[in-house]
Amino acid sequence: MNEQELSDLIGRAVGDVDLSDTDVPTIDLYLDQILSLIAERNAASTPRYRDRALTKTMVNNYSKDGLISPIVGKKYSRSQIIEILLVYAMKSTLSIEEIKWTLTGMREESGLVGEDMIDVYHRFLALKNSNRARAGQVVEGMIREDGLSIENDKDLFLALLNVLSLAAYLKEIGREMLSTRFAELIAKEREMMLRAEQDKRVRKAQKKVVKKQAKARKVAASMAKAEARIKELEAEEEKMSASVAKAEAKVKSLGNAEKK
Repeated sequence: MNEQELSDLIGRAVGDVDLSDTDVPTIDLYLDQILSLIAERNAASTPRYRDRALTKTMVNNYSKDGLISPIVGKKYSRSQIIEILLVYAMKSTLSIEEIKWTLTGMREESGLVGEDMIDVYHRFLALKNSNRARAGQVVEGMIREDGLSIENDKDLFLALLNVLSLAAYLKEIGREMLSTRFAELIAKEREMMLRAEQDKRVRKAQKKVVKKQAKARKVAASMAKAEARIKELEAEEEKMSASVAKAEAKVKSLGNAEKK
């Protein structure tokens, strides 16, 4: 790999095109309209980003998991659309749980809602645009400062490991920023999740007990039915034995009468 090829691949790697806040209408939109708007903008991205389309299922899950503010009816407000875009921007780095903590904390503890959230997104896109240029400069600077030659596969491998290690550290720094700022919120959320999981286990255990009890009752009913049938058969057998004995007595009586 030569320097031009490195420059080209960096360009492809930072070639995503975002939907700006000014592209989002001030009127409420249906989900299909939102997806079309985002897809139209994303079509200008490099191939690796065009394959990461936002889907209806993804947005519905964002709503169900509480990542975005509750919607009224079937339409999304401008600020809710911005929240969807922020979730989509963070999902490649943070888990869904961490994204929920971030947005919930910003809404409930920091009061970032409505126009404030839209302003954050607007400023974030400006910073992200700077990061596109910064990312390439950092990678090229690391290779140069560490004395690596990407035309040598051994050095190329080292450069790859170097970039990945930096990316991993940056990700962990971001997660530490999140967990430090919203430590109390995260603790409460985890406690609620633990309780919910415990309740789920209790309900599951209760269902098993009820199922076993129903099965035991069914077995007991079957055994009672079998015992009743046995008694019926025994009664029939006794009745039959009595009939046989009576018949034998009659035959014997007739035999005695003939002898006389």
